[in-house]
Amino acid sequence: MTKQKGKASYMISAVAEQYGIHPQTLRLYEREGLLAPSRSEGNTRLYTDEDLDRLEVILQLTRELGVNLAGVEIILNMREKMEAMQRQIEGFIHTLNNELRARAAARPADNNTLVPVININSIPARPETRRGPETKRKTR
Repeated sequence: MTKQKGKASYMISAVAEQYGIHPQTLRLYEREGLLAPSRSEGNTRLYTDEDLDRLEVILQLTRELGVNLAGVEIILNMREKMEAMQRQIEGFIHTLNNELRARAAARPADNNTLVPVININSIPARPETRRGPETKRKTR
């Protein structure tokens, strides 16, 4: 990975100092796959704001909640899956709204009801069913 233009990036020493951790800890997080900083042309690790946000979550989990690195990996993976599912749901809602708008636009302008209204006077009357004479029970 190379440095992306237009994004602020921080070198490992600045990040380590800012968060009060040793640079080796950042390298460990990278080896474990918890962080993936980009690299400069000279192969220097460059941390973006997104990397720092992720680092803050890692530090909160490890320092404040006592989660080990394996647990941190599971939690981060679950968060990513939840965010992906949230994006899918938002996409589905967007598609559904577009479909509803398209259907509403396709209806005639004078028909703004959701359910067709039936005029009761236009329904032909049913002939009433007459019962035959009721049979009487024979008693003993």
